[in-house]
Amino acid sequence: MGSTGKRASVFATLLGASLVLAACSGGGTNTDTTDQSNEPVTFTYAYEQEWQAYNASTAATNASQNGIPMNRVLLGFWYFAPDGSVAPETDFGTYEKTSDDPLTVEYTFADNAVWSDGEPIDCDDAWLAWYSQSGQTDTFKPVSTDGYEDIDTVDCADGDKQFTVVYNKPYADWVANFGSILPAHVVEKEAGIDDLIAAIQDGDTKGLDKAGDFWTKGWVFKPGDLPDASLIPSSGEYKLDAWESGNSLTLVANENYYGDAPNADTVVIRFIAADAQAQALENGEIQAMDPQPNPDLKAQLEALGDQIVLSSENQFTFEHYDLNFDGVFKDEKLRQAFALCLPRQKIVDTLIKPDNPEAIVLDSRYYLPFQPQYEEVASQITPDAYAEQNIDAAATLVKEANAVGTDVRLGYIVPNPRREAEAQLVQEACGPDGAGFNIIDEGDKTFFNANGALVTGRFDVAMFAWAGSPLVTGSSSIYVTNGGSNYNNYSNKDVDELTSQLNQTSDLTEQQNIIVQIETILWNDLATIPVFAFPGIVAYEANATGVEYNATQSGLTWNMQDWNIS
Repeated sequence: MGSTGKRASVFATLLGASLVLAACSGGGTNTDTTDQSNEPVTFTYAYEQEWQAYNASTAATNASQNGIPMNRVLLGFWYFAPDGSVAPETDFGTYEKTSDDPLTVEYTFADNAVWSDGEPIDCDDAWLAWYSQSGQTDTFKPVSTDGYEDIDTVDCADGDKQFTVVYNKPYADWVANFGSILPAHVVEKEAGIDDLIAAIQDGDTKGLDKAGDFWTKGWVFKPGDLPDASLIPSSGEYKLDAWESGNSLTLVANENYYGDAPNADTVVIRFIAADAQAQALENGEIQAMDPQPNPDLKAQLEALGDQIVLSSENQFTFEHYDLNFDGVFKDEKLRQAFALCLPRQKIVDTLIKPDNPEAIVLDSRYYLPFQPQYEEVASQITPDAYAEQNIDAAATLVKEANAVGTDVRLGYIVPNPRREAEAQLVQEACGPDGAGFNIIDEGDKTFFNANGALVTGRFDVAMFAWAGSPLVTGSSSIYVTNGGSNYNNYSNKDVDELTSQLNQTSDLTEQQNIIVQIETILWNDLATIPVFAFPGIVAYEANATGVEYNATQSGLTWNMQDWNIS
């Protein structure tokens, strides 16, 4: 998640093609199996991380913790279907590609589409979506400019329900643009400008600077500090209603929604550590959960038997270790040493195979083992030197670099039992009794926050996951120079150029050829080291209905409007 111009990233149905960073009472759950057709229904869902931002499209906020709660609060022209395909959000509007040369797309907002405050959703919202992510100004700091930067303007006037965009070059994942629609009328009010479209057309630098500052920072909140509803309107079935710091975020049905009303009147998102979620499900405190893989948690869930529905699934999420090029790992020899000592196989065997017996060490960053391209790509990109752990070779490199005892800060989000176990395995293999580094465990509950260690670069190794989809442009901002998700300050001109080519290529065979070239360079440079693909775990009460797994970054809340209790 980096600097404007070529910033991009990884998450959410409503954000775009980019990848993203993957108790007690929480709102009166009702598990009575009697007829509730005339009774209010509250459905409670457990999630590990606390929400912090209404706008999850910035370089600092593009994370699952922000996107997951907003899936049915902020809509766009499309969403990720459960299998990873892009599906049109027909209540919101429609779109059609009308030309390939030049690439031209026509969008139409639904006539009755309005924000929850009654303001029509129309042309100025499209202008904001485009301009905020086009990279034309430094005050708007999006996670990605891919696709939007190739559009010269939005063809519509204030109040229009239809608009057209023309690309100045091909864009492979054009279908995944305009999924991030935010309220322009709120930005206008907060920036003190009368007409956003006019400000853009007239080059009103002062007004646009204020607009960009608000768009980037004004929708990020202190824990529990939910602002007035006028600042955070909804375009979906639910709107934000209450936020209890450290405990829950409550969504209620949007009475001004222009489509079908949701099944549950209230959805409560409880912030519960993974190792406590099974107990919460057993106690009836929550109805559904889809935590990160954890052998102990899986065993707890299996013990609940027929009380719940439990399944393991494939998902487009993978664990990786990013090496910071602004610190210890400027030294190529030390990057090589860390890659050699990293216990990837042991991590998979110990922590992942209990959930997925077929799990393997991951070698690709673009394709996952359940995808048909994986085996062929992985066989071409992985250097023999890193195919297996070699602590002795790692120790030799550390000694040659005169770096024995060098501090290496290992950053990650806590609480997370699996990652804490990973950190211990890394310390054993790469620490004083292994390769010779001094591995400092810097697990931190604020690691993903806007001012946390990941975004601000206060780490030597960052251990986290990217949650994504099959879209090829989703990784753009991670590996390009100054990319919005490029937290480790990696830069390689060949990767930049190849990524640009990939983003313009729609032929699947050619995409794979380019990806092989990119991944070969990434392995040679050791910018990031993949470890494993996440097995998806889904568990919900036996009397819960409408819960359907989604393999992409959208997570379980992709269809929360369908959730109910029978």
